Amino acid sequence: MSCRIMLISQGAAFMTDALVNNLVRSGTEVVSVTPSIAAIGARKEKTDIILLFAGDTILSYPDVLVYLKDICDDGDIQLCIIGYEKELLEIRKLIPKRLICRKYTRPFDVKDLTADLLAVIKNTEELKKGRHILLVDDDVTFLRLMQEWFSMKYRITAVKSGMQAITYIAAHTPDLILLDYDMPITTGSQIMEMIRSEPNSAQIPIIFLTGKSDKKSVMDVMRLKPQGYLLKSMSKEDIIAAVDNFFATRKWKYSQL
Repeated sequence: MSCRIMLISQGAAFMTDALVNNLVRSGTEVVSVTPSIAAIGARKEKTDIILLFAGDTILSYPDVLVYLKDICDDGDIQLCIIGYEKELLEIRKLIPKRLICRKYTRPFDVKDLTADLLAVIKNTEELKKGRHILLVDDDVTFLRLMQEWFSMKYRITAVKSGMQAITYIAAHTPDLILLDYDMPITTGSQIMEMIRSEPNSAQIPIIFLTGKSDKKSVMDVMRLKPQGYLLKSMSKEDIIAAVDNFFATRKWKYSQL
């Protein structure tokens, strides 16, 4: 396995040492850091899973918990938490349930916890090998909904504006961009033009997301020659099926016209 884990804790402890030793023996890279934004930020680009060992003092670092929420919100990093029930409940006040991949209640059996973490690692490795979709939408509620729908099948990165998408694409190459057509300030068509103008990103497929289903609006979207379009009013099953079919055939079959 080549999965990389960041262990956040307040120092060495017998249980964490035993857990780390088991993971390392399985071939997993584990790096331990203290609960500080600087330490976490320095390693986040080289991390697939964050394992937070809560401890008695973690609640004294609300800024760290908020930072963890922010860096896990785009779907690139999985978050697992170990703690007593009271600690886990308090952490949930700052980090929503949807962002917590696993929670382990203390006391725990090291062997059982290791086995479960290895299953998480295996799943993360499979996701890393899978298709990577960049979701771009200023509607945070819809963005999170789409992220939830696709995250079981694909590796998802979600951003809230076109300019965030441009910044992300400068350093990453997703397999597909699902781009909101009707964004304010910088529209979907303008973002597509920027993406197409750069040699390193020009070939990334773009499928527009639109809330308008009338013939003129759809024609305006398709005149820009994206790989396709999705109506936001479509069902979860139809949206997922349309993207699955695109990856399988590289052809767009869906049409409202």
